[in-house]
Amino acid sequence: MSDAATLIPLDNVDPALVEALLDRAFGPERHTRTAYKLREGLDWLPALSFAAIDGDERLVGTIQCWPVALTDPAGRTHPLIMVGPVAVLPEAQGGGYGQMLMSASLSALDPRAPLPQVMIGDPEYYDRFWQFSAEHTGGWTLPGPWEPHRLLARAANPAVLPCEGMLGPWPR
Repeated sequence: MSDAATLIPLDNVDPALVEALLDRAFGPERHTRTAYKLREGLDWLPALSFAAIDGDERLVGTIQCWPVALTDPAGRTHPLIMVGPVAVLPEAQGGGYGQMLMSASLSALDPRAPLPQVMIGDPEYYDRFWQFSAEHTGGWTLPGPWEPHRLLARAANPAVLPCEGMLGPWPR
């Protein structure tokens, strides 16, 4: 990663550029993934979503966070923040942009009342740097196929996470 890399709020970037980057990072079939079903109809959270710009003023990465909820068996909703997608251009991967974006997003959480965070991702990578784990998500379900070991959560106090429930968009 270039020393000249900077982060800017994602809402300062043309949405067409963000979509093009996401297509390059994940392919156009990305819209069929379960993570997209979880976020369907939602707007991402501007205060937690960023773009990485390299020294050539080129968009090389983005992170978006979303308001989701876990609905427990009693019908109570528990708000969560879904982290991702974390996207980096293929030719810029391995350059530290993803780590920079993740750290910025998680640092922007309100420390007075941080909502638990959830993501679908590589457990070894996200646990090593940010303590995301599948330890508390074993009884959770999603609206589509997923690999249970990749459904990760992070919370200041994991005891607040329900043991069972359906993950989905935050009710409007």
